[in-house]
Amino acid sequence: MSNYILITTLVYLLTQLSSTQSESTLLLPSDSTRTCPSLNPNLNYRPVIGILSHPGDGASGRLNNDTNASYIAASYVKFVESAGARVIPFIYNEPSHVLQQKLELVNGFLFTGGWCKEGLYFDVVEDIFKKILEKNDAGHHFPLLSICLGFELLSMIVSKDRSILEHFSSSNQASKLEFMQNINIEGTLFGRFSPDLLRKLSTDCLAMQNHKYGISPEKFQGNADLHSFFEILTTTADEDDKVYVSTVQARNYPVTAPQWHPEKNAFEWASNVIPHSEDAIQVTQNVANFFVSEARKSSNRPPAQTVLDNLIYNHSPTFCGTAGKGYDEVYIFT
Repeated sequence: MSNYILITTLVYLLTQLSSTQSESTLLLPSDSTRTCPSLNPNLNYRPVIGILSHPGDGASGRLNNDTNASYIAASYVKFVESAGARVIPFIYNEPSHVLQQKLELVNGFLFTGGWCKEGLYFDVVEDIFKKILEKNDAGHHFPLLSICLGFELLSMIVSKDRSILEHFSSSNQASKLEFMQNINIEGTLFGRFSPDLLRKLSTDCLAMQNHKYGISPEKFQGNADLHSFFEILTTTADEDDKVYVSTVQARNYPVTAPQWHPEKNAFEWASNVIPHSEDAIQVTQNVANFFVSEARKSSNRPPAQTVLDNLIYNHSPTFCGTAGKGYDEVYIFT
């Protein structure tokens, strides 16, 4: 009987010890202090991003055929908000002094995809781009993310050649990204990506392409202005195996231009080709986090009420439904 009690006691003690060790491995480190660490005073934790509207309604006039209408796809807004920033819409055909006033309210800027490469829209993009460079030259950190059409417009502006773009077959295509040899991705759009996700970008189709124009690496590097301003990070092959530049980073400015659409993976559903895997969503989130983290470096602190008066929250998105083509929701401005 005594042996039975002894064995039972030993089993119980071993069980308790095992349980205690198991629980101890699950304990997380804790800080006995009740105060939170101070935030970095050099960072702006309430960043605001400007997004330029594009001519039309985003649905070839099926939602609004007003000749003065312009739109911003809601996916770009959600993309920015997902990383902790707010958005102020820049209506491209507003008076120039209004656009200039708004530029003093934001900490970064985003040029969207689209089709327009001429007229007032081109002029406004060029003017805003030059003012962004001026801000950075004056010592005010001001990032720009220029997506798809934005990539094409910057190529035209920087190269001083409006006919520099070439035709490519990359409409509605998910693709891989081929990284340039010997590039340093630290501080670039890809700097936050895990090694595994970087590898998958070059082996899996995680980047959404939707464009008919682009520029080959040879033509890009052959233009002295483009080559001196931008460094090529990635290239991509289109459906005909023609290679085009797909991501560039300015050498001396916080300006990044992907020809592909990082916002679509998480926030657009109109096309069955758009990748929606967990890896694809991580791509969206990493790019958004990179861009907004750059905006947090901005020292601009505009009046809070003026920001509130201009936020896109003052407008309502329109569900495109069957009327839309490439977007699920758009903000329409007339």
